[in-house]
Amino acid sequence: MSLIELSPATRSFLSKDKKILIGKDWVNPSADSGIDVINPSDGKQLARIADAAQADVDRAVAAARHAFDEGPWPQMKPGARARLLQQIADAMEAAHEELSQLETLDTGKPINLARGDVFAAIGAMRYYAGWADKITGTTHNINMPGDHHVYTIKEPAGVAALIVPWNYPIVMAAMKLGPCLAAGCTAVLKPAEDTSLTALRMGEIFLDAGLPEGVLNIVTGYGHSVGSALANHPGVDKIAFTGSTQTGKTIAHAAADGLKKVSLELGGKSPNIIMPDADLEKAIPSSAMGIFWNSGQTCTAPSRLYVHEDIIDKVIEGIGAVGASLKIGQGMDEDSQIGPLISQRQFDRVTGYLDTGMEEGAEIAVGGKRHGDDGYFLEPTIINRTDNSMRIVREEIFGPVLVTQSFKDEEEAIALANDSDYGLAGAIWTQDISRAHKMAKRLRAGIIGVNTAMGADWDVPLGGYKQSGVGRENGKDGLELYLQTKSVFTAL
Repeated sequence: MSLIELSPATRSFLSKDKKILIGKDWVNPSADSGIDVINPSDGKQLARIADAAQADVDRAVAAARHAFDEGPWPQMKPGARARLLQQIADAMEAAHEELSQLETLDTGKPINLARGDVFAAIGAMRYYAGWADKITGTTHNINMPGDHHVYTIKEPAGVAALIVPWNYPIVMAAMKLGPCLAAGCTAVLKPAEDTSLTALRMGEIFLDAGLPEGVLNIVTGYGHSVGSALANHPGVDKIAFTGSTQTGKTIAHAAADGLKKVSLELGGKSPNIIMPDADLEKAIPSSAMGIFWNSGQTCTAPSRLYVHEDIIDKVIEGIGAVGASLKIGQGMDEDSQIGPLISQRQFDRVTGYLDTGMEEGAEIAVGGKRHGDDGYFLEPTIINRTDNSMRIVREEIFGPVLVTQSFKDEEEAIALANDSDYGLAGAIWTQDISRAHKMAKRLRAGIIGVNTAMGADWDVPLGGYKQSGVGRENGKDGLELYLQTKSVFTAL
């Protein structure tokens, strides 16, 4: 085991009182209450964060509202906003190891995964810094009588509530803050109660880099209190949420009541189809890492495996071998490849699904057991003898658990893949490129991998069909979520 030592900066941050950010000040919540921060690798307390209340949300929204209505940020020249976002990215890069260590301690994920997440977050800020001075309207030729000059203006949507999940905390925060700030909006960020540390450290970095007062506010607390208060707040113009489908539905109802702009990146139960002509030397390891990466706590994870009946035994054996070869260990171990689940609650939820699957008649082919005595570690798990009527096939488990079925032909594979309430992602493995593109067109999902199990880039839209969400993040699509379009007609 090669455990890394915490940096002095990490130790210093952990030792400080964790407050909420209102305007330019770090303040205590209105009530004397807090939430323990638990390290999933050992179950021990790391720190304690503030448990905000309605009054704190009111203060945060008021600060964001004032910054938007009367502050310099929305009126700042786009080039100046771009330069400031680049300065923020530079400051994050200078603190990248501290941010990585905090992310690992908070989530339990291996330190090398956390480092990748931090650099991805920095990339998001740089990418959207590049968009800040490229937001343009259009001019139009029209059919109205008389002479008119007609054009459109793109304007910031206003105050945005950004509610992010616990599986990729710093990435998801940057994925929303980048376009939000580039567009000229102000924000109230609500990190997940399980993983708030990097969001709080980012708040310090943003202020130190010169972000104007009130442009970013951060309130920590539970989703049912702080998240709900934000979603229902009349001072919020835009809601961006990533998380469970059930919570997304609740937020959608709240947004409907206020007719707020809303984007929802929700759950997934993504199919992974391996055709008989697939290159198994690539398909097997990629499929294994797709589901076991981040301990299966990835919304786009290819968690439903459909394999042609002639090769299914070979594929399951191969994926099982890859899973067994991965080193399970605490996040601060440089050699660790799979970390724990995020919490005791999530561990109980995932193992509860395993019990349900066995009751439904499925069979654990690989794994399925707790690893070690401390923390919330679960072995990479493969379940076979499933069908699409089972809860373990229909519902999102969000752990290192792969459910498998065989199929006879392409038609059956497509039917099985599309038989889901979700439509976030999907994958197809075949060496017939014509077949691949035809199948990709038929899959009802927002992100399709062809001969790859996962794919994401800041320039490429991310989002799903059906109950996997509303809207698309990343790229220009992600920027548009934070903009309003105004049409101006001028008689000449």
